[in-house]
Amino acid sequence: MANSDALNGKLVVLVGGSGFFGTHIAQDLLERGARLRIASRNPETSFKLKPLANLGQLQFARCDVTRRDSLEASLQGADAVVYLVGTFEGNQKALQATGAGNAARIAGEQGAQAFVYVSAIGADAQDEESGYAATKGLGEKLVLEGFPAATIVRPSIIFGEDDQFVNMFAGLIGKLPALPVFGPDSRIQPVWVDDAAEAVVNALADPGKHGGKTYELAGPEVIDMEELHQRIARAQGRERTFLPVPDFAARIFAALPGTPINSDQFLLLKRGSVAGDTLPGIEKLGVSPKPLSLFLERWMVRYRKHGRFGDGPSLA
Repeated sequence: MANSDALNGKLVVLVGGSGFFGTHIAQDLLERGARLRIASRNPETSFKLKPLANLGQLQFARCDVTRRDSLEASLQGADAVVYLVGTFEGNQKALQATGAGNAARIAGEQGAQAFVYVSAIGADAQDEESGYAATKGLGEKLVLEGFPAATIVRPSIIFGEDDQFVNMFAGLIGKLPALPVFGPDSRIQPVWVDDAAEAVVNALADPGKHGGKTYELAGPEVIDMEELHQRIARAQGRERTFLPVPDFAARIFAALPGTPINSDQFLLLKRGSVAGDTLPGIEKLGVSPKPLSLFLERWMVRYRKHGRFGDGPSLA
């Protein structure tokens, strides 16, 4: 871990910090003694953090990243900033690129010493197929133009006990005897949310070492989507049939309204989310990542036939 005192008393602003990943970054920052401001469209969703903070340590701000005046107010006095806004819907360019660039420029103008932009593995400003990947890539470019010493982090799929990825599949596996698998051969390298959060906070704590660099945040295991489904079923103690879905059928399904995965998400799923060998990894940020297998058995207890009151994973 980086110097635990480096952020003590410093004001860190998490832009878009009320979501799953932002909440875990916030917990790490509070433990290190940072003063924290959660700036987001709906900051009240972060009120659950209040019991973890000391008096005067935690603040909330309503922020619209498409408005410069809103960003200026939210970033006032910040020593460090993390930009977490991400979306598969709406105006991705405004939220993931233009807003990020403006935040970086304002942070620099107001004297912030560190800035971290949360991108994604596969981000590419020249991508002509995926709006998400293209705008994340453009966001990286604009952030570095506005704050050249910013750190870019590109996480793989982030998992955690309260995530919306593993738990989505876990809920379906718990209910259905047979389940379709989209992109069954797609390879992912999931990273535990607390490991990814520690990496972000370590980057903030030592901008002299990590500023201006791009890191890929991935876990120690590479698995495919079908194996992920099988692992979840085993951890629940259930026998399930998994049906690989042909790509043409999956594309049609993803294009329909109201489905749990849209076309852009399916495209990125097909490409996979595995760290390459050209950028430094999470270890270079002082983190030894933990595998999904370390947690899955315990997390799946509540999905077993008799939940937490069962004797163990009897097959069902």
